[in-house]
Amino acid sequence: MAYGGNDWLALNPEPTLEPELPICDPHHHFWDFRNERVPYQRYLLDELNADIYSGHNVRSTVFIEARSMYSADGPEELRSVGEVEFVQGLAAASASGQYGPARAAAAIIGNADLSMGDRVEPVLDALQAASPNRFRGVRRSASYDAHPDVESRAEQGLLANESFRAGARVLARREMVYENTLYFHQLPELVDFANAIPELTIVLNHIGGLYRVGPYANRDDEVITEWQAGVAAVARCPNIYLKLGGVGQPRYGFDWHTYEKPIDSGALATGLAPLMNYCIEQFGPDRCMFESNFPPDKVSSSYNVLFNAFKR
Repeated sequence: MAYGGNDWLALNPEPTLEPELPICDPHHHFWDFRNERVPYQRYLLDELNADIYSGHNVRSTVFIEARSMYSADGPEELRSVGEVEFVQGLAAASASGQYGPARAAAAIIGNADLSMGDRVEPVLDALQAASPNRFRGVRRSASYDAHPDVESRAEQGLLANESFRAGARVLARREMVYENTLYFHQLPELVDFANAIPELTIVLNHIGGLYRVGPYANRDDEVITEWQAGVAAVARCPNIYLKLGGVGQPRYGFDWHTYEKPIDSGALATGLAPLMNYCIEQFGPDRCMFESNFPPDKVSSSYNVLFNAFKR
């Protein structure tokens, strides 16, 4: 990989397009992975501010769970409350105005094991208590692939599991959101799930989990066709909304992270357009939202360049 963090991203500065346009970034993370070899091990309020104040008029953001800062003790099912407590503190600091006008983590999506069924209610109570004014729902990945080279974050068929669906119905009763990640070949599973719980608001992350490396490399004729059919089917479920982003992650099959000089917004927009435009055509603009997915997508472009590309 050629990416070199912030110094590498600074090699390609460009003016901000439409700098007055107000933006809510609906998907980013906070974390401090000191003992893991990942790009951008630390991404907290200072790091986020450096990105969102790089030119665009970001007025607010939504934090999405990242399995970070879990409590070190207590019942296993409640340890994710530690992450929400942590982010609630960062959000309160941002809301003081001392860090600028944007409101970071104005909404918070935590994590809970919906497979607990009705027993997830006390966990949701604890998450709500940790953030009475910002907690909006949970994300639980359903990503599963049988190939050993593809990371699975859930067991096969999670969305069809009756206990999981019972937990999702608890979310729906509380008028909370279910954020979902999966792989493109699982989109029909999400259709069945959404139709079974039409009262649940579902937010599908990262354009529906396209995957174009490893066992899916050099198979665009099959992969893109299957992804398009899946997106079209999911779009027919009125309770599903789609996030447009995540494509900077290397598994989406682009090599932007290997460039000696970072990609500019014109070239980035050209690469994104066929995917993004197809999604918008299927869902309509009212059910789509551009997401930064920072810091994971930061391995491919700067925040300023990414939102310039979205605007293009």
